Amino acid sequence: MATIPAGARSTRIVTLDIVRGVAVMGILAMNIIAFAMPFQAYFNPTAFGEDSIADHVSWLFSFVFVDGKMRGLFSLLFGASMLLVIERAEASGERPRSVHFRRMFWLLLFGLLHLYFIWFGDILALYALVGMIAWRFRRMTTRKLIGWGIAFVAIQFLIFAGLSVGAHFLQQAASQPGAEADVVEQWQALQGKFGPLSGQPLNEKLALFQGAYSGITESRIDRHGLAPIIALMMMGWETLGFFLFGMAAFKSGFLTGDWAPERYRKWALVGLGVGIPAYLVLAWLVARDDFAVPTVLAVVMAATIPFRPAMIVGYAALIILATRRGGWLVDRIAAAGRAAFTNYLGTSIIMTSLFYGYGAGLYGQLGRAELWLVVIAMWVVMLAWSKPWLDRFAYGPFEWAWRSLARWRPQPMRKPRAADVVPAGT
Repeated sequence: MATIPAGARSTRIVTLDIVRGVAVMGILAMNIIAFAMPFQAYFNPTAFGEDSIADHVSWLFSFVFVDGKMRGLFSLLFGASMLLVIERAEASGERPRSVHFRRMFWLLLFGLLHLYFIWFGDILALYALVGMIAWRFRRMTTRKLIGWGIAFVAIQFLIFAGLSVGAHFLQQAASQPGAEADVVEQWQALQGKFGPLSGQPLNEKLALFQGAYSGITESRIDRHGLAPIIALMMMGWETLGFFLFGMAAFKSGFLTGDWAPERYRKWALVGLGVGIPAYLVLAWLVARDDFAVPTVLAVVMAATIPFRPAMIVGYAALIILATRRGGWLVDRIAAAGRAAFTNYLGTSIIMTSLFYGYGAGLYGQLGRAELWLVVIAMWVVMLAWSKPWLDRFAYGPFEWAWRSLARWRPQPMRKPRAADVVPAGT
């Protein structure tokens, strides 16, 4: 491997790495449900698994503190990092448009390979498509970025609110005496996507993911072939809004750790003080209605959207405030964030190998509470490998591949040894 010339390494903004590290670890806490269970269980805890107190407590904790927030943090950091790359390209005399769109092109390709051949829950392809759109907002002021971000999040809310209203009327129409067959069929299909699974549909789902790689891959390509386009239309609005929030947070100094502790403390208290009680109320509402599909759509998918940004900003402020003094754990979290691309893809490879039939075949075998043991074990793996690797190498393996492809040439990988660095002035 080539060695990086002394002085050629750009200074990293450690705060970005730390928050990204928390985000990539936290994402697994929700994705684990989609790795290990039928996807319906991601939104509805009654869709699959035991009806135990431990499982319900696990769902409540995930819904209030994890669901959407870690993805939002990850999106926030993606927007900030995207802007950082653009600015550094400009400063170094490169063509920022070329650098940006090459990065997004290869990220899209990585995402499609991940989606079709590893796991259906890919988010990279969506990030690449939205990142191409976000380019046009790069020169906006902080205030305008926040304003546009709020507008896009509001559009996302209106889309999901409309879907939940439609589900409510569809349920009413399907329950009427003499309801038309196609209306009943549509309602049953919606129930199948968000409601409890049983009988033949459940058996087919379990048989598929406990089966061979070829069958899973064929099903993934068949069912999720247009997933990036659908995700862009359905989820792209909020994702773009979070990217813009991240760009604004970078420009304002919030994500670079430049604010005074009092400001971070204020935003942490406000964000979490608003978000946590709101999510607890929403959890009570959906549980009170026994997780009926229209309520799941209205509460879990729509009503959470206005409160999610507050929680995300609150989390970011709290993380920055809590890690200011550093320490061995903070160093390892930062390393996990520097290798977030590898940790994200590596998690998918390990989790699908653990749960799918071509690996350990544990799909559908563990309850929600038990899955936390898997999550914690994977966190340990992320923290254990990332720092030793990055002490020796400049990038994580997939980061190196992405960077090399985007720049059309292999990038220097190995860090110089102390003996290889020539002191200035000699």
